[in-house]
Amino acid sequence: MSDRTIRVLLVDDDPLVRTGLRLMLAGADGITVAGEASDGDELDDAVTRTHPDVVLLDVRMPRVDGVTALRRLTADPRPAVIVLTTFRTDGVVLDALRAGAAGFLLKHTPPQQIVDAVRTAADGQPIVSPSVLSQLIEHARSGGAPAAPDLREAGLSQREHDVAMAVADGLGNAEIAEQLYLSLGTVKSHISSALTKLGLENRVQLAIRAHDARPRD
Repeated sequence: MSDRTIRVLLVDDDPLVRTGLRLMLAGADGITVAGEASDGDELDDAVTRTHPDVVLLDVRMPRVDGVTALRRLTADPRPAVIVLTTFRTDGVVLDALRAGAAGFLLKHTPPQQIVDAVRTAADGQPIVSPSVLSQLIEHARSGGAPAAPDLREAGLSQREHDVAMAVADGLGNAEIAEQLYLSLGTVKSHISSALTKLGLENRVQLAIRAHDARPRD
């Protein structure tokens, strides 16, 4: 993304929050605010109209919340979405990640970290650390929900299954290649194939799905 401007869409019902984000991003090189929306029910139309690379999406809005709006998003190509929340409510954040968010940020995150997150998301990388993701999933599973079906039941090969589980462990592609004695290109191919077979959008969703498929102790 370094050779072109990153277009960002702001979606928050609080105009002061949108103003603060707009001013913050305006001072960052290579980033422009392409548009704004004040509620989740405006997301799909705003994405179609402004063609953003990244969306900063508030979780809690009065008419349509961020998670519901994300689930309804049909725009193609789909932008990277970072959800914004005042407090880290694990269930809500995990729902957003399951719906395809690239990650989440607390609204009091320092400005430079928000700018860095926008750039990271625009490069197709997740905005959530493996340790935090594991905590979120364990929180959800502690509520008694059953484990998801084995990934191989969805048509994944044994190697694709192994790679997906390594993604869930927080390993990068190079680490997976070394651990499973595969080339880097083969790892990328297995991840792409697993995403397609499981109907997922990104690496974060794959990690969650693989975590969910692990048997409970």
